Amino acid sequence: MRPKLFTLDNGHRDTVTDKTLPKPARQFARRTPPPAAAEDRADATVTGPFAGKAHPGSLLSAGPLPLREIGRILARADRLEPEGAAKRARRLAHRRIALLFYEASTRTRTSFELAAKSLGAETTLVSALSSSIEKGESLQDTGLTLRAMGVEVIVLRHPQSGAAEVLARAIGLPVLNAGDGTHEHPSQALLDLRTILQWKFGGKTPTLTPRTLRGMTVTICGDILHSRVARSNALLLPRLGARLLLCGPPTLLPEVAAQLLPAPTTGQIEVHHDFEACLRQSQVVMMLRIQKERLNNLQLDLHEYMAGYQLNAARLRNFAPQSAVMHPGPMVRGLEITSEVADGPQSVIEKQVANGVAIRMALLVRALKAGKP
Repeated sequence: MRPKLFTLDNGHRDTVTDKTLPKPARQFARRTPPPAAAEDRADATVTGPFAGKAHPGSLLSAGPLPLREIGRILARADRLEPEGAAKRARRLAHRRIALLFYEASTRTRTSFELAAKSLGAETTLVSALSSSIEKGESLQDTGLTLRAMGVEVIVLRHPQSGAAEVLARAIGLPVLNAGDGTHEHPSQALLDLRTILQWKFGGKTPTLTPRTLRGMTVTICGDILHSRVARSNALLLPRLGARLLLCGPPTLLPEVAAQLLPAPTTGQIEVHHDFEACLRQSQVVMMLRIQKERLNNLQLDLHEYMAGYQLNAARLRNFAPQSAVMHPGPMVRGLEITSEVADGPQSVIEKQVANGVAIRMALLVRALKAGKP
């Protein structure tokens, strides 16, 4: 069989064959799995007067962000969160921000909208079901139309991987990736990091270095194969020294996931299928929901999954009694996590939600280069 080349998220090209990886794992290994629509592919030719590199205020991936820049974002969130409402509302007064959401969302969309409005910005929501998108308008044309109307920042949620990069290169405006297919969700990784730092240190964010999370083990358990949250966290947490354990059944966790590490890094990523063994080693446990809408033809017995990978009170008490419990949402209570754990004293899930508003305020200010650095 002739080998095929796939580019992994660590930037290296590795030779594999169709027998080496099952089809879902091959998809996971690609940096940006191609969307169905040719005009929306990440490698599609971008045309128009604004075609080129992404605006420096964009956030498309967690991987390329230098630690110093991540520290600035977190420090800005620390300043904005307690700031008086009147002062904060002057920071982006009358600036125009579009929320372009091709997929349903509650937490991400609402937190971006609340963040923008608390900074004084004007927002408009564009959804696939109530716009020309439904009539077949391309992503590029939608973006150029919004720019012509005076929009200054676009927050994009899209079902196809690489869509945020396509839009950013096409329109020349800051684009904030609010989740693109199974690729990334960088703002979620940043708010997760802020939550972890608060759990570990309390108070304000420490200066970030490759040793900040050294000695900390974080387990992410669930549907790793389809999770943009897992991918973004894998590109971020090990750079601060964390040991990251990716856990789930083999169907939802390809071995190639261990190769997501960017280089150089001081942490590590490991693939495991024994949830209780991971819990014993972890200071933070992040649960992911089963994304039934993305399973396609994968066979998964939910009863077996719950028996092996559900975080319930007994498991938490016996194997991780001091660990923080996280979940990016939406939760399916009774499947990957029980209500007793989600609402229990070790849960920082509501803190994650609150941190989402603070982090997204910081990203919007960064996008428009407003306020003090």
